[in-house]
Amino acid sequence: MAKKVFNFIIYIIIFIIIVLLLYGIIQNKIENKNYINLFGYTFLEVVTGSMSGTIEVGDGIIVKLTSDIKENDIIVYKKADNLITHRLIKIEEDRLITKGDANNVPDEPITKDMIIGKVIFIIPQIHFWKKVIMIFSIILICMLVIIQRIRNVKRNEIKE
Repeated sequence: MAKKVFNFIIYIIIFIIIVLLLYGIIQNKIENKNYINLFGYTFLEVVTGSMSGTIEVGDGIIVKLTSDIKENDIIVYKKADNLITHRLIKIEEDRLITKGDANNVPDEPITKDMIIGKVIFIIPQIHFWKKVIMIFSIILICMLVIIQRIRNVKRNEIKE
């Protein structure tokens, strides 16, 4: 009975992972988004040093997809095909002024419709954790395949 429950849980986890991957692919490729909307949040990796001191290159950020922002929030906005993570330093009616913490000058003004959301959590050096998760996932999948093959062999031995 415990084996059946274990198998069921593993299959559910694999199913959820597959559904999330397909959902991400659909949003990324079909809807042409640079990010994935997962229950009103997205996850991004920082690739430039414009926010150095607060957010470093290689850090991960969790972004709440919202346009409800205020001065001093760290926001993510879309400019051309790039997602930019900078601090909102001033709101002037329809114009928003942002600036990277490590930059000397403010950015060109943006509009509210360019905003993706605001940063709510920073995960230091996410590239390290991505590698750990990838290795763990590969090991887990290999273990599941081996366990399933061992069970099949044992079932065949019992039948004979």
